[in-house]
Amino acid sequence: MGSLNGKVALVTGAASKRGMGHAVALRLAKEGADVAVLDKYAAPQSIWPGDEGWGGLNAVVEEVKALGKKGLALVADVSSGKEVDDAVAKTLAKFKKIDVLVHCGGIRGAMTKPIVDLSEEEWRAIIDINLTGSFLIAKAVAKTMLPNGEGKKIVLFGSKAATQGYIGSSGYCASKHGVLGLGRTLALELAKYKINVNIINTGGFDTNLRDQAIIQRAKEQGISLAEAVAQEAKKAGPGPSIPLGRLGKPEEIADLVFFLVSDQSAYITGKTIDIDGGA
Repeated sequence: MGSLNGKVALVTGAASKRGMGHAVALRLAKEGADVAVLDKYAAPQSIWPGDEGWGGLNAVVEEVKALGKKGLALVADVSSGKEVDDAVAKTLAKFKKIDVLVHCGGIRGAMTKPIVDLSEEEWRAIIDINLTGSFLIAKAVAKTMLPNGEGKKIVLFGSKAATQGYIGSSGYCASKHGVLGLGRTLALELAKYKINVNIINTGGFDTNLRDQAIIQRAKEQGISLAEAVAQEAKKAGPGPSIPLGRLGKPEEIADLVFFLVSDQSAYITGKTIDIDGGA
């Protein structure tokens, strides 16, 4: 029996093949949890060779079932309160409870655009998904946890951009700074119910979150997407900014998430944990 046997987890941002949410969902299922997986798109496309035909949320559910656990696929935009509430209601209808929320969903947005050139539309899109989405999903799930909160867990995702600025990434940095404030406050408010809330600040990871930047680079350089992907794959590495000399793997995020949602972290709440290869 896994240490999460009998628990129900809701994992957002779980449809991308190379995403953190996918890895987290499988790790929690391996540890015994039934898992509901949520994303805005049922089967987002990956630009990487070998990922053609990826089944998205349904494929993740099949992987969860293959591990002997129950799964549920949910398509919802986390920036919509109604869609979030509907997804939580569907999770409760199937599993009767939610013990764990891991909110991996988010977007990168503009990475090289100065504030003076960033449109209001682009700004709002990033804030709505990354910050308002975190608020809406955490609020909806927390409400279900309150009647019997002891041992329940919420994990939100910040970023290295949650603690410092990056030129050209004002929207992303602002949204992730906001997630820290949200998570720390939620931890204090839910502590009396014995619900733990923590935030993971990720560094550079090899996930599909990089895809949009690669697509944009292809457009800017006037090259094919295949050429841009090949350029990315040939990079020697992340450079001296990461002392361990490599990008992180989604499975390493899943390891940390498992610790934070297990009984091993019962006395940890309101904390931000960096996982960044020593950056």
